[in-house]
Amino acid sequence: MAKIKNKHNATKKEVIVEAATRLFREKGFKAASMRDLAEAVGVEAASLYNHIQSKEELLQEICFKVANAFNQHCEEVENSDLGSIQKVEAILRFHIRMMLEQYEMVIVADRDWKHLSDPYLSNYHNQRRTYRKRLAGIIEKGIENAEVKPVDAPTVVLIMLHAVNGIESWHRSKEKISARQLEENMVLIMIDGLKA
Repeated sequence: MAKIKNKHNATKKEVIVEAATRLFREKGFKAASMRDLAEAVGVEAASLYNHIQSKEELLQEICFKVANAFNQHCEEVENSDLGSIQKVEAILRFHIRMMLEQYEMVIVADRDWKHLSDPYLSNYHNQRRTYRKRLAGIIEKGIENAEVKPVDAPTVVLIMLHAVNGIESWHRSKEKISARQLEENMVLIMIDGLKA
């Protein structure tokens, strides 16, 4: 029987999660089967259950890895001595880099989290809502301090996050600017647009 190929000192579960991430991005969580996943890692479907309990467990791993990364970074930035504009820029750059470097995982978490079941669904939904409120709070503080134009902070958050999610189309583009140019252009447009 074939064994799960361990690469870069990753655990077998990490190899499975990585393959599941690719598969979920390509087919969507609902359409991807355990048979597809077994084929992707080179084992029989039954062998997967030695390492994971279910397809949803993989989705939980993906979603909460992404949520934890964003929330941890946001907390570090919030607690820093940076001004409001610099905080928003730091968070925006982190989002852009996640979409450039970990985009399959971010896309799966953003698109497929609704397939989680409770308590994971409620937990993830609360984390998303809290994250957006925290980012809006940084913008509102910037407005109070006259660093940021008087704008509706939740709308700014919505626009920023949707713009960053649009990086998925950059990955598919045949003629594209460099990742560095993309990041700098996005920051220029969005951050300069906020400055008072």
